[in-house]
Amino acid sequence: MPADRPVAVVTGANRGIGREVARQLAGHRFAVVLGSRDPGRGEQAARHLDPAGQAVAACVLDVASASSIEAMADWVGERLGRADVLVNNAAIHYDTGQRAESADLDVVQEALQTNLLGAWRTTQALLPLLRRSPHPRIVNVSSEGGSIAEMTGGTPAYSVSKAALNALTRLLAGELRRDRILVNAVCPGWTATDMGEGGGRPVAEGAASVVWAALLPDEGPTGGFYRDGRPLPW
Repeated sequence: MPADRPVAVVTGANRGIGREVARQLAGHRFAVVLGSRDPGRGEQAARHLDPAGQAVAACVLDVASASSIEAMADWVGERLGRADVLVNNAAIHYDTGQRAESADLDVVQEALQTNLLGAWRTTQALLPLLRRSPHPRIVNVSSEGGSIAEMTGGTPAYSVSKAALNALTRLLAGELRRDRILVNAVCPGWTATDMGEGGGRPVAEGAASVVWAALLPDEGPTGGFYRDGRPLPW
């Protein structure tokens, strides 16, 4: 990939919102690292988005594995030498069949491992490269389901993990402000993905909400929770 392009790392990017975010960022002249747990699906998605292999490269990444995250960070540093944008998109367990009072806590733990700790570890692993970027951005793909103000019950594993991701967003934004790193959480809305069960608005619209935060100007907001560029209640 061209050495003069800024680099964006997108986790969980072989399908759905992640893949569309990768496509849109490539259109904004980013070199995109398409993170995927499955090597074959990652390579297939990268070839689909960029048959010439000039803008999108697949990288094996399981955010539930610390060793996989470390290997990805080494790969990005050695092959590309920089990281300018991190989109923490990987997520699991939209558990509509569960309630907090009777939830399978093993499922909750799995959701936290990917949706919260996966984003946390990936951020920590890429921070040395992000700190060297002239315009560093971290975007945590969250959900209005993680809004404590809006919670009434249901989807406990997903909702609690996304609320925790929102809290992490606030902490990182405060701590990394001195490094000029803008950190925001974005809800893409209910979109027509596998997790959204095929309903909702077009995937491109949800992804555009995420890309907005990746392209914020240096004087843009940090530590916020947004959808389509508008604040959401915490």
